[in-house]
Amino acid sequence: MTTLSTDPLLGGPTLPQERRIVTELPGPASRAILERQRAAVAAGVSSAMPIAAVAAGGGVVVDADGNSFIDLGSGIAVTSVGNAHPAVAEAVAAQAARLTHTCFMISPYESYVQVAEALNRLTPGDHDKRTALFNSGAEAVENAVKIARTYTGKQAVVAFDNAYHGRTNLTMALTAKNRPYKHGFGPFAPEVHRVPASYPFRDGLSGPEAARRAIEQIEIQIGADNLAAVIIEPIQGEGGFIVPADGFLEQVVAWCRANDVVFIADEVQTGFCRTGTMFVSEQFGIVPDLVTTAKGIAGGMPLAGVTGRAEIMDSVHASGLGGTYGGNPVACAAALAAIDAYETEDLGGRANRLGEILVERLAAIRQTDPRIGDIRGRGAMIAAEFVDPATGDPAPAIVKELAAACARAGVIVLTCGTYGNVIRFLPPLVIGDELLHDALDVVADELQKI
Repeated sequence: MTTLSTDPLLGGPTLPQERRIVTELPGPASRAILERQRAAVAAGVSSAMPIAAVAAGGGVVVDADGNSFIDLGSGIAVTSVGNAHPAVAEAVAAQAARLTHTCFMISPYESYVQVAEALNRLTPGDHDKRTALFNSGAEAVENAVKIARTYTGKQAVVAFDNAYHGRTNLTMALTAKNRPYKHGFGPFAPEVHRVPASYPFRDGLSGPEAARRAIEQIEIQIGADNLAAVIIEPIQGEGGFIVPADGFLEQVVAWCRANDVVFIADEVQTGFCRTGTMFVSEQFGIVPDLVTTAKGIAGGMPLAGVTGRAEIMDSVHASGLGGTYGGNPVACAAALAAIDAYETEDLGGRANRLGEILVERLAAIRQTDPRIGDIRGRGAMIAAEFVDPATGDPAPAIVKELAAACARAGVIVLTCGTYGNVIRFLPPLVIGDELLHDALDVVADELQKI
């Protein structure tokens, strides 16, 4: 399927929706930019794809040499409405022409209030809510912990095995995986404790059994009287798209309610229709006390939020929350346009359709390839975990080789997992069926060669 324009340098939905490799990778133009990157950018900021992107839209990313890649990553679930979505791009341009910054703490503006109103309406639960806006998912998580500690007067925080919550000092402490996120960066923030999460493929426990295991460890090793908050991704992202067993989250939430502990749902990756509903907490039947959001909130612009019960959010003293750029007016304009697209274009329904295609195709591959040990996820957030068929042990080498082979063939796929043995699929919710099938054909073909 090809859309209106044939100019590979025009972004958004004008881009031809096709996989096209016309040079070696990286091509000469990308190679020149990557050489400049090595000379100018810190080595710790690495890139997975051997290309320099110049345009993107729909389900493709185009590099400086005119190669067109099918995008199954969405910038890690950020461009869910599609890169350079026309309404988002128009809102950004219009807002930038009027007002780029005042700092909301100095001179407030309506778009910040409108985003807060939208988040209060959209997040789970019909209770009275308040929202504060920030710049990144990690910043949202850090502020959620600050708010919970202020409200409860307690200090300890519980995170889970396989968790990922960010790269600031506190959020690194909450994150489970050492490399590449934590190695050499300590010491980390104190009073952060870790307990086992539900991982059905590997622990074999029911939801209630896994919840009892976690709660028992909390009560014995920490104590509810010391615990300000429990934080969890309802579907763990970087940890491997791990969907907890039924009943796990519900029991953890119930325990938090009974013990005056704030339950924080980190929906940075799962939010905004990615899993088929606006927030995946809805699918588990839970109502968090606080919800953190970012990634898909603003169609590619940097914005994040903490939304929660009014009495918790309002417990912080005046000027205790904020930041120079938090809730920037251009990012807020983008968020309002993106939220409108999620709702009016039924992108939740589209996510479910994409999920059906992904699961069906991956299940067909799995029938003849026992190296795929598990297929899991919700909506357009699907993963395949690769294992040694003889032992069930993680097989990260397969995943690394498969991702590189797909890139050479013109498909962007992302890896994840505590063991590095998971391929995650996060296509833009506006990708066409034909393009998605083409990408999955590549995945299947390249896997056969490994």
